[in-house]
Amino acid sequence: MAARIDHLVTSGVFRLDGETHQVDNNVWLVGDDDEVVVIDAAHDADAIAEAVGGRTLRAIVCTHAHNDHIDAAPELADRTGAPVLLHPDDRVLWDMTHPDRAPDGELADGQRITVAGTELTVLHTPGHAPGAVCLHAPGLGTVFTGDTLFQGGPGATGRSFSDHPTIVRSIKERLLTLPPQTVVRTGHGPQTTVGEESANV
Repeated sequence: MAARIDHLVTSGVFRLDGETHQVDNNVWLVGDDDEVVVIDAAHDADAIAEAVGGRTLRAIVCTHAHNDHIDAAPELADRTGAPVLLHPDDRVLWDMTHPDRAPDGELADGQRITVAGTELTVLHTPGHAPGAVCLHAPGLGTVFTGDTLFQGGPGATGRSFSDHPTIVRSIKERLLTLPPQTVVRTGHGPQTTVGEESANV
């Protein structure tokens, strides 16, 4: 059975630099009827576990470690036995939310995660956060960009541990080089395509 993409929206609070904001997050699940990977376990472990269902959860992949993208990750991992994977450059952000619980494994640029016969290639795209990554699935014609690229352009860089020139370089060098028809599945809000965003960076 070919891999498919399931989509869940969860809601909660984003916290950084003394600010709090209510946010809706996209949670992406890639897999088939037997196994699945979760990209960004945001806010609601119950809802994500329900979406996983009886499938084997192979990994919980974090596009970056802002609290709204990782707050449900440890609980989901404890319930399923799946490892939480994070780029090590984002450990400082992870520790702000989960000081007593380390990620289970590290993500590295070029690493490949295979689920249901589909490869997800890790692209290190710093800027929104130092360890931000995107996951390119050429077999599905899509890239999961977390908060690096949205409909309308780059993710926010006005907070601690972020940098605008860095995110622009990441997008130009790592994302805009993908086929223009590649579907961009974001951390918040609607999807777009690489081609549509080429004029917005």
